[in-house]
Amino acid sequence: MITEILSADNLSRGIDALKNGEVVAFPTETVYGLGADATNSEACKKIFEAKGRPADNPLIVHVLDIKELENVLTGQMPKSAQRLVEKFWPGPLTVIVPSNDTIPLLVRGFMPTVAVRSPSHPIARELIQAVGRPLAAPSANRSGRPSPTRAADVWQDLRGRIPYIIDGGNSPVGLESTIVDCSVDPPLLLRPGFIGLQTLESVLGGRVLRPGADAPHKAPGMKYRHYAPRAPVIWINMKEDYHIEQALLQLKEEFPGMALMASRQWQRCVAGPFLQVEDTAQDIAHNLFSGFRELDQAKPDAIVVVWEENDQGVGLAVANRLEKACTKQLTWEGCVRQVTD
Repeated sequence: MITEILSADNLSRGIDALKNGEVVAFPTETVYGLGADATNSEACKKIFEAKGRPADNPLIVHVLDIKELENVLTGQMPKSAQRLVEKFWPGPLTVIVPSNDTIPLLVRGFMPTVAVRSPSHPIARELIQAVGRPLAAPSANRSGRPSPTRAADVWQDLRGRIPYIIDGGNSPVGLESTIVDCSVDPPLLLRPGFIGLQTLESVLGGRVLRPGADAPHKAPGMKYRHYAPRAPVIWINMKEDYHIEQALLQLKEEFPGMALMASRQWQRCVAGPFLQVEDTAQDIAHNLFSGFRELDQAKPDAIVVVWEENDQGVGLAVANRLEKACTKQLTWEGCVRQVTD
């Protein structure tokens, strides 16, 4: 298959492809998505095939507004979903609600629920409007790889596997959407994102819980390892400069060709590739996936990320992505936690 890159002002071929049951990669404000008509099970099978995605990993359905959400919902709209979408749509928030039969079981991961969001990116909205149906769209990467935030990232992973990639520039957020399960009470935060836990609770006026280990896998990213480059990722989760420096010296002996993603002060500790990021969670969030891909191109022995975990705002999402991607985590106590697939 020949893959073509379409410009943002030439969407007609992408729209026709979606209407005819094909898949198309397109930008959203979070990451690039690989879209297909969410009501067409055969079209959505092509998403799973192109990505190499497990069939029990549900897709997120993209709609324009709350009226289109009601079209895929069964029963009454949960109050938590109503409040959240009124506050955050269009934007980087996904709600999980009981689904009717409009959305095939394959798209829902064979669950009675469906994950739905309304993107704010103008290209994504134009595609949904023009196709006239909701679009199922997970991230446009090979399954398990870092999510794409640029058209070039999609090309790297999926060229020859999909017909079209729409180039809309860099995704401004850089991390996938926050996912809240509103089919239960109290609601559950299934995947942290740009909209933080504290913000969700302030809007809902009550607690939003985290799922237990045995919770059903209603949302993407819950069951399988995600976001990982080819090189092993090591996360230095520490605050004190002395401990960070000692950890870097230790890792340099073990991985002499390591790459580093950290603030400028630590560049002196590596001879290999270095990507500067600030210590803020917002900066890490925006650069994490693109940084993984950039550093991975140098084929380092390992990619080391220096960032102290926090659960404020997008910090919880950054920690979630690093935990999913890393093979080893170094904490300030000097403990090493091995992370397995």
